[in-house]
Amino acid sequence: MIRKTINEITKMISVLNDASPFGESRISGVCIDTRKIRKGNLFIPFKGEKVDGHEYVESAIEKGAAAALWQKDVPNPPQGLPLLIVDNCLEALQELARTYRRQLGVKVVGITGSNGKTTTKDMAASLLSVKYKVQKTEGNYNNHLGLPLTVLNLDEDTDIAVLEMGMSSRGEISFLTRLANPEAVIITNIGESHLLDLGSREGIAEAKLEILEGLKEGGVAVMNGDEPLLMERVSGNDGHYLLQTFGRGESNTIYPVEITQSAHGNEFRVNLSDGRFYLPVLGTHNIMNALAAMLVARHFSLSFEEMKVGLKSVTLTQMRMELSEGRNGEKIINDAYNASPTSMSAAIELVANLGGYAKKVLVLGDMLELGPLEKEYHLKIGEMLDPGKIDLVFTYGKLGSLIAEGARKVLGQERVYAFEDKEMLSREVKKHTDSHTLVLVKASRGMKLEEVVASLQKEGNR
Repeated sequence: MIRKTINEITKMISVLNDASPFGESRISGVCIDTRKIRKGNLFIPFKGEKVDGHEYVESAIEKGAAAALWQKDVPNPPQGLPLLIVDNCLEALQELARTYRRQLGVKVVGITGSNGKTTTKDMAASLLSVKYKVQKTEGNYNNHLGLPLTVLNLDEDTDIAVLEMGMSSRGEISFLTRLANPEAVIITNIGESHLLDLGSREGIAEAKLEILEGLKEGGVAVMNGDEPLLMERVSGNDGHYLLQTFGRGESNTIYPVEITQSAHGNEFRVNLSDGRFYLPVLGTHNIMNALAAMLVARHFSLSFEEMKVGLKSVTLTQMRMELSEGRNGEKIINDAYNASPTSMSAAIELVANLGGYAKKVLVLGDMLELGPLEKEYHLKIGEMLDPGKIDLVFTYGKLGSLIAEGARKVLGQERVYAFEDKEMLSREVKKHTDSHTLVLVKASRGMKLEEVVASLQKEGNR
C-alpha cells in the first residue's frame, strides 16, 4: 500500500493549506470508512446524500488515522488536526492514485467486458501468480472510486496488478484506463448489460474499446475474436498494440480443440499446446475466460506448463458459479452476483448439459439495466428452455415473472412457479429437491438471490 510522509503527499496532489507542521508524519494506506480505519491511514471523507464523511474526520484520527483530507467547501474544519484541504476529495483521491501508479514499477492488466470480468480477473491473477507477485481488484472495486483505492493498496514490490474496469456510461472506461496505464488489456465480450444507458450493443462495444486509450505503446490487447462488433472496430490497428484473439473459431489466436465437462470443472486442450488443462470452474463458457487469461500469461512469458499449475488453483470470487450443498442434499450452483441474457443463457446451458443428476431446477430472477427490450429478453430466456433437460423453473421478481411466462410455453403450467416473495419461493423449492437434484440460482445483483441460497442451505421442512 502507499507509504508516504505528509510532505510527500502534498507534492502528489494539490493541497490548499500549510500542512508542514505535520509534514514528517507518515501515512500508510488510505481508508474511506471509519469502521475500517487502521493505524497510519489517510482518511478520505466524502459528501453523500445522507451522510457527510467530514463529520467523522475527528473520529478517524482518534482511531489512528495519521491524517485526513478535507474538502474546501465544507465549513469549520477542526483546528490542530493533520488535515489536507483540497478542492474535491474524490478528485484528490484519483490524482493521488494516478501519481502513485506512475511511481510504481508495477505492470498492469486491465480487464473489461459485459460478462466475465471478475472471473477472468481471478483466472489471470491465478496464472500470473505462478511466476510473479500479483495483486488484483478485490470485490467490486472497479469504478471511479474503487479502482483508485485498489491502486493505492498496491505494494511497491508488486510485479503485476490485475485491475477490473466496470462502467455504466461512455467515458468511464477511458478515465480508468488512463489512470491505470495498462500494459495488457482484455475485453471479454459484448453483451446486453447497460443497454439502458448505452442504447445498443454497438454503443456498448465502443464504450468497452475505450480501454485501449490507456494501453501502453507496444502492449497487448486480448479480445473475443468471435465478436464482430469488436473485430470490425480494431481492424485498422496501426501497430500501437499487439492484437491477440480468443474464441471458439479457428481464426482466433487461441481456441479450444477439445473440451470435457465434469460436475466440478472442465478439462480442455487448445490449438497452441499439446497439453491438457484442468479448470476447476463450472461451465464451458468459462473456458473462454480462461483462454483470454492464458494469452495475457503468455505475454508475460509464462509457459503452458506453468499455466496448467495456475489454472488448477483458480478460485473465483463468491457467488460466481459457486457450488455448494443444500440441506436436502441438493447441489446448488450460486451464480447470483450478476446476470444478463448472455450469462443467463450460458448458465442454463451448463445445467442442461451437466450429467449425473435426476432432476434439474432453475431459480431465476430479474436481469436489470436492459433498456426498452427488457421484457422481450426475459420472455426469450423462458422460451429457450429445453423441456427434456430442465425439470422445474422458479422465478423471482416482476421481470422474472416474464421468464416464467415464456417457460410455461415450453414446460407447461405445472412445472413453472413465479414468486415475488423469497421466503415463499425458498419453501416451495425445498419441496422439490433431494440428493439427486441440481439447482441453479441466478439473477442480477440487485435481486439478492443469495438469500435463497442461504435458505436452501438451512434446515427446513420438505
